[in-house]
Amino acid sequence: MQDEELEPRRGRPRSVAAERAILDAVVELLEAGEPLAGLSIERIARTAKVGKATIYRRWSGKEELFVDVLRDIEPPEPTVSGTAGLTDLRLMLESLRRRGLAQRSSVFLHNVFAQMKSHPKLWTEYHSTVIEPRRAAMRAAVQRAVDAGELRADLDVELMDDLFVGPMLVRTIHRLDAPLPEDLADRIIGALVEGLAPRPAAVPESARTPATSGKSAGHG
Repeated sequence: MQDEELEPRRGRPRSVAAERAILDAVVELLEAGEPLAGLSIERIARTAKVGKATIYRRWSGKEELFVDVLRDIEPPEPTVSGTAGLTDLRLMLESLRRRGLAQRSSVFLHNVFAQMKSHPKLWTEYHSTVIEPRRAAMRAAVQRAVDAGELRADLDVELMDDLFVGPMLVRTIHRLDAPLPEDLADRIIGALVEGLAPRPAAVPESARTPATSGKSAGHG
């Protein structure tokens, strides 16, 4: 058994070491080919060398535990200022790009996410505790960009957020063969901020009409 210590929760002591052992045990079992559906709290407890009660003191069930496992093995959330607009938005888009790269390069991550989507309770838990807070943070960054005069104030913030996030999600989730270059976040933001309409064609110097002089013929 892992020693119980540190950070009291629900009146009982917590052990950082025990939590680490539990998270690592789930990853170990999944890497060994155990499907999510086949993982039981009893099996996880045996692998982590803790009691079932130690797990239930920290997580109400498997769904909550698996979401924390995914958080642990995914790239960490970016540190943003909370005051900037487009700068923070760029950091969050870059984080989505890195997650896409991680899932492409890790068969383990890809398989875990594929299995997760076939478990409605687990997907709902992941969506409500991970995806929705990310979306809320990105909407807040868009609003800060509006307040700072970086984006138009006459458009719906949620729509603008979808326009920024959508291309990155298409590249990372729906088009797994699409490139994810390092400057992708900058290119997405640049394209949207500058607009997608073609720029007016430059008028050749020879075709420009000379400015009319204030003292043209017949005047003064």
